[in-house]
Amino acid sequence: MDFRFGRAALRRGSTNRNRCGLAFALAALAGAAAAGGPQADDLADLSLEQLGDIEVTSVSRRAERLLDAAASIYVITADDIRRSGAATLPEALRLAPNLQVARVNASNYAISSRGFNNALGNKLLVLIDGRTVYTPLFSGVFWDAQEVMLQDVERIEVISGPGATLWGANAVNGVINVITRPAGATRDGLLAATAASDQRALAVRQGGALGSGSYRVYARRTRIDNTFDAQSARQPDGWDSAQAGFRADWGDAASGFTVQGDSYRGESEMRAFGPVEVSGSNLIARWNHEEDDGEHWRVQAWFDHSRRDDPVLFHDRMDVADLEFQHSLPLAAHTLVWGGGYREARDRIEKGLLATFIPARRTLQWSNLFVQDAIRLDEAVEATVGLKLDRNTYTGVEVLPTLRLAWKTSPDQLIWAAVSRAVRAPSRIDKEFFLPTAPPFLIRGGPDFVSEVSNVFELGFRGQSGDAFSWSLTAFHHRHDKLRSGQPAASGGGFFVVNLNEGTTTGVEAWATWRLGERTRLAAGLVELHQNLRQKPGGRDPEGTTDLGNDPRHQAQLRATVQLAPRHELDVSARAVSRLPAPVIPGYAVLDAGYAWRPSPRLALAVRLRNLFDARHPEFEPGVLSQRSEFGREGSVDLEWRW
Repeated sequence: MDFRFGRAALRRGSTNRNRCGLAFALAALAGAAAAGGPQADDLADLSLEQLGDIEVTSVSRRAERLLDAAASIYVITADDIRRSGAATLPEALRLAPNLQVARVNASNYAISSRGFNNALGNKLLVLIDGRTVYTPLFSGVFWDAQEVMLQDVERIEVISGPGATLWGANAVNGVINVITRPAGATRDGLLAATAASDQRALAVRQGGALGSGSYRVYARRTRIDNTFDAQSARQPDGWDSAQAGFRADWGDAASGFTVQGDSYRGESEMRAFGPVEVSGSNLIARWNHEEDDGEHWRVQAWFDHSRRDDPVLFHDRMDVADLEFQHSLPLAAHTLVWGGGYREARDRIEKGLLATFIPARRTLQWSNLFVQDAIRLDEAVEATVGLKLDRNTYTGVEVLPTLRLAWKTSPDQLIWAAVSRAVRAPSRIDKEFFLPTAPPFLIRGGPDFVSEVSNVFELGFRGQSGDAFSWSLTAFHHRHDKLRSGQPAASGGGFFVVNLNEGTTTGVEAWATWRLGERTRLAAGLVELHQNLRQKPGGRDPEGTTDLGNDPRHQAQLRATVQLAPRHELDVSARAVSRLPAPVIPGYAVLDAGYAWRPSPRLALAVRLRNLFDARHPEFEPGVLSQRSEFGREGSVDLEWRW
């Protein structure tokens, strides 16, 4: 992975492109398809009423209707993923209008919510079936190592805004929770193949009965081709990966036992000093039990081993073990959720050509206790009060409170407000990273670096009008303090990592779904983001605040899904992203289209075209170690066969 370490990032310009009329073309196409025709059959999407009744768990750690969740949450359904043709988890996350997803090169992405997007993105918590996948190296995610069998995903819950009281440090700007189907829902065989202009993928899965329970096993292989830079030169960033895994379930979601695991490996193209190689494995065990009166408890344990060899940066071996307990207890007008957990990471790093960590070996520990009480004030109003005490190796105990109010103005309308405190605790890159590997250092870890703090205020409105229209609107204001920055060293040259930036993030995020008859659905999303980041008194970082993130002020998307006939589907989507300021990335817009045909219930074929109106555009700056990749028109053919 090519890190962007800040002050040495290249600044490159590019010619702006004209993208007029994409949204109008999409709307016209959807309207034409909606005019007349027979009723949609069983292949049609869930109705809007059914979507509103989807139960989510990421907001309160207990099952609740999406329409009742007092947070800015968007749910990516299994049908959304299928119809989009997404081949990787980051591409599936583009479906969430409250995320910024920027592709960096063949296998790497910069993903954030509400700003601070960069290659070291560290304020977004990502979980896959309850397992936290961010690395203690920099509190972010190595997206090239997060392979998921997308055909087995039940839903992805995307929360924009803080979730620290329940999920702890790093849940500052959002939470992504990937939830796969129970094994009992995949008691069949599946072969999925993709042949695209820039990648090939093959996946196979087999499920069945296992005593009184169910199981599934899967394997997948993906090859992503090299990208090109602005001069049409091939980049050495092609990626080859493979992953296999299993899941077994006994009982049901309320009371049952689950064990699952994965093993993976990935390797880049050969580079000047050798390829980047990753590998790892994980194992999760989870036990749920629910009493007749609604009392519920859960015990979960997981272990994760990962290896990353980057000849230029570092060679890392990390083992992480986690144990968590949670208890939910209904008490008259109260619903109490409390619990705690312990996590330990053992990290061993060997220096690369440019960078090192001192000390090379480190054991990190985290422990937490939390309690949250949802208090029913009357039939229409509920207050939620929560507190988490989160202890880490570097800064000790962090206090993470939240207060939420929810008012059901009608059965299908909710007004909510929230005040929260969240922190991004230090990681190894803040305290122990050194560049180059020997003095004099250009960048030195900051021994006095402390947690970044965000105080967040939110006001939201969510509702649904029958089965024709649903919407969500959220206004937010984040006050940030002690943000990461660089400070010239008093002696020896270079920069220390310190906490001398601050500022605010203010914006609005909105999305809506509109059903046009029985055949067509429109989904639209919009985010307006305004950041005011500055150095605190005494700050002398020559880069100012540009290293904190590179975010568009506006982004929008519009999707149309059309049931042309009982076995024929059409999907068209447009998205537009305004320019990124530092370094400058011109704004761009893309139009994608896909057609799927199901000749039988067990066989599906699809043809998809992406980026139809743009020859090539960049989405993000990779850093100083490689040229900026650009992405152009792509085509793919997908096949799914079930038995």
